[in-house]
Amino acid sequence: LYLKHFVNQNNLRLQWQTSEELNNSGFEIERKSGNENWSKIGFVKGKNKPSEYYYEDKNLSTGTYNYRLKQIDYNGNFEYFELNNLIEIEKPEKFELSQNYPNPFNPTTNINYQIAKDNFAKLTVYDVTGKEVATIVNEYKKSGYYSVLFDASKLAGGIYFCRLIAGDYSSVKKLILLK
Repeated sequence: LYLKHFVNQNNLRLQWQTSEELNNSGFEIERKSGNENWSKIGFVKGKNKPSEYYYEDKNLSTGTYNYRLKQIDYNGNFEYFELNNLIEIEKPEKFELSQNYPNPFNPTTNINYQIAKDNFAKLTVYDVTGKEVATIVNEYKKSGYYSVLFDASKLAGGIYFCRLIAGDYSSVKKLILLK
């Protein structure tokens, strides 16, 4: 089994290929950071013929990670394949507020943002009149990648705006809540 990886900011893509497969139920993808225990983060079904596979691990926090595959046969036998090198997710080079997803949403959506250098960060949601309806983040943040789940179940359907302020950086994105 040949295993390789590609890193794009805080997203990782694992790729591997098999030269032969017999009785292959699939591959569990496992990850650990530092002294943590291995944890299962995904599964890719086997094809039982020489094949190429991939798995994407998105929105990782800044840090160092190890990955391994656990190839499992239909009879329960398994074998581990570990990525030989550590994966380093570096600090972001710039401040950024990403578009929420899904958008439109009901009632929850993910909001990703990145902080280029340690700073106080405030992430707020406003309605179309400019009234603040939610403060999601209001604290000092270390440089890194962040993801928050915004629950709008108590809000009426409509258009809202999400604003990130961190140091001199400010950005606004439009959110659409469908009810």
